[in-house]
Amino acid sequence: QVQLVESGGGLVQPGGSLRLSCAASVNMFRLYSMDWFRQAPGKPRELVAQISSGGSTNYEDSVKGRFTIARDNAKNTVYLQMKSLKLEDTAVYYCRMSPGDYWGQGTQVTVSS
Repeated sequence: QVQLVESGGGLVQPGGSLRLSCAASVNMFRLYSMDWFRQAPGKPRELVAQISSGGSTNYEDSVKGRFTIARDNAKNTVYLQMKSLKLEDTAVYYCRMSPGDYWGQGTQVTVSS
């Protein structure tokens, strides 16, 4: 059974940093594309960052230059390094693995002074 487990969320002040992790229990992790989504209260879930099996990355415009997605295939883990956090980055962050459309349970990120 495939499982994705996110960690690393928390409370941070504006301008601060956090690193989210998503560990996957799956064989051949390197063949999967990994995404980070987020969902703020009352808003639809939105794609934040993507990394392909080959390592190509893509970012939502509002996080470009502040967030970095990376993967460690040896650890079956994808990361989201978040810097210069803003109030509007507050959301539950989810990782997704595809193909297969597997989702983690989410981790809360709260940016507040």
